[in-house]
Amino acid sequence: MELTPVTLDPEARRLLWRCRRGMKELDLLLERFARSELPHAGPEQRRTLDQFLDLPDPLLVDYLLGQAIPPEPALATLVLSIRTSPPVTPAELATAPGPRPSTTGG
Repeated sequence: MELTPVTLDPEARRLLWRCRRGMKELDLLLERFARSELPHAGPEQRRTLDQFLDLPDPLLVDYLLGQAIPPEPALATLVLSIRTSPPVTPAELATAPGPRPSTTGG
């Protein structure tokens, strides 16, 4: 599934920028979700995403990999939405910016 470009309002662009964490896996999950959801997200959904993005990366990873569940119901619902969104394809992974994993084993 290829994402079509959508014009985002300034707040949505700010949230999308905040999805860039510097950890390739998080970037792919968060940016893909944000690009598909932000165009039609309401103020409360955007506040929840903003609150989620305030959390440290290790906690985001734990939540998104199912190692922990956010205690706040709104964040738990958001995590479930991100986790059940369409998976990142190998093509997206290969063309994503950032360092590439080593294939030499060392």
